[in-house]
Amino acid sequence: MFIGMTIGGYVGWWAGDYFGFGLMGTFLVSLLGSAVGIVVAWKVQTDYLS
Repeated sequence: MFIGMTIGGYVGWWAGDYFGFGLMGTFLVSLLGSAVGIVVAWKVQTDYLS
C-alpha cells in the first residue's frame, strides 16, 4: 500500500502541477492520488496476491 500511495501521490502532484492548480490545488490532487493509489494497491493485494 505504501508503494501505491507513493506512486498515486506523485502522479497526483504531477497532474496538479501540469494543469496549474497552484500549490494548494496541487496538494489536494496529490492527496486524492494517494488515496486512489491505496485503494488500487489494496485491490491488487486482495485479488491477486492473497
